[in-house]
Amino acid sequence: MKLTEVAAAVIERQVADGGTGFATEFLLGQRAPGTFYPGYWEFPGGKVEAGETPHQALVRELGEELGIAVLRADPWLRREHVYEHAHVRLNFFRVREWRGELHDHVHSALAWQRADGLTVSPMLPANAPVLAALALPDFYAISHAGEIGVDAQLLALTRALEGGLKLVQLREPRLDAGRRAAFVHAAVDLCHQYGARVLVNGDAALAAAAAADGLHLPAAQLAARTQRPEFALVAASCHTAAELARAAQLGCDFAAFGPVRATASHPGVAGIGWEKFAAALGVPPLPTFALGGLSRADMDMARRAGAHGIAAIRAAWES
Repeated sequence: MKLTEVAAAVIERQVADGGTGFATEFLLGQRAPGTFYPGYWEFPGGKVEAGETPHQALVRELGEELGIAVLRADPWLRREHVYEHAHVRLNFFRVREWRGELHDHVHSALAWQRADGLTVSPMLPANAPVLAALALPDFYAISHAGEIGVDAQLLALTRALEGGLKLVQLREPRLDAGRRAAFVHAAVDLCHQYGARVLVNGDAALAAAAAADGLHLPAAQLAARTQRPEFALVAASCHTAAELARAAQLGCDFAAFGPVRATASHPGVAGIGWEKFAAALGVPPLPTFALGGLSRADMDMARRAGAHGIAAIRAAWES
């Protein structure tokens, strides 16, 4: 079956969440009668025509379908799906800025939705992993209790969770087995009190014993694995496009990719910088966090380079 390139848009807007902050909503369209999968909901976009790049196709399609001019579209995911009628490669962009009012010309209906609670259905089959990716926060905090002390790390974790942190990796190579196990159990319990999801780095038995949400695979474990670990959430550390492809093949939910800058946790390893990061990352097959000497201040640059968000150790625990 011929492979068809498609450009798809996650068009986003910020709305008040009823409290003191804002929530992100994205736009879905309902496929019209007379098309494949009529009545199903999809992300706006369409086929990449001959001579077009996916970005050019996205700009054209959103102008034709919705009457808007795209001002910013960050590359995000590239995924393949085989339908009964077509084999498609979906090039997803996060459209965070546009000009004009939405006027739909091709769908039966439009709906703004949130990843934590869809109110429309059914969705096109290819979009289930995309919705799961959208439910991931944009910041991934990594612990270092072995450096700052267990009590100090738990205190910093509490403060971060109170500030809204929702995704945590427990990575403690400097703690002995007993102290690491005690810390992981305490940290998992703490994260769950605040509704945060937590992964344990490299130790599936400890992750299961502590009732963690998932397992984060170091690159060596990623290479050795033949099947996905049996956790609700699985991530991997990657340093090359081949490792990202391997993580996607294994069924990982997301990856951390870098280092962008030199870090204290990997002395002697030079960072590659944003330009080389973007070139190496390309458009990844799974949501990917930029890693290596970064903080929340780097979020915009990371998104422009194709990352889902930022992963950080020291910057995650700054007051």
